[in-house]
Amino acid sequence: MLNNSTDFFQAHSIKYIEMALRTDRIERVTDPDGYGKRTGDCGDTVEFFLTCKNNIILSSSFQVQGCMNTTACSNTVAKFIQNKTIESAWKISPEKVNRFLETLPEDHFHCAELAVGALYLALADLESKNR
Repeated sequence: MLNNSTDFFQAHSIKYIEMALRTDRIERVTDPDGYGKRTGDCGDTVEFFLTCKNNIILSSSFQVQGCMNTTACSNTVAKFIQNKTIESAWKISPEKVNRFLETLPEDHFHCAELAVGALYLALADLESKNR
C-alpha cells in the first residue's frame, strides 16, 4: 500500500496535490448571491456558492460528490475567482484549470469541465439576481 501512495505523490504536481487535498473551501452557504449545480456524465456533482459585493467575488465555496480529480478542479476554480470581478470569473476555462493543475489525468479532463460548468451556472444565477 505504501507503494501506491508513493506513486500518487510522484505522479502529481504539488499544485494538484494541494488542490485535491485542500478542504477550507468546501462549505455549503445558506442564501448565496450565486448558486450553480452540475452533474456530469460520470456521476460526479459539483455545487458552487458565491458571495459578492460591488461586482467582486468575496468568497466562493463548493461541495463535491465525486472523485479527487473533481475536488482538485473545483478548488482550482475557487482559487482563481477569489477577490476577482464577475467579468473575469467568466474567463475561467477548463483548459486554464488543467494547465494550473499540471497533472490532471487526461481521461479526467471532464472534471475540469464539470467544475467550470457549475461556476458558470452560479455566475448566471448571480447575474439574474442582480437584474
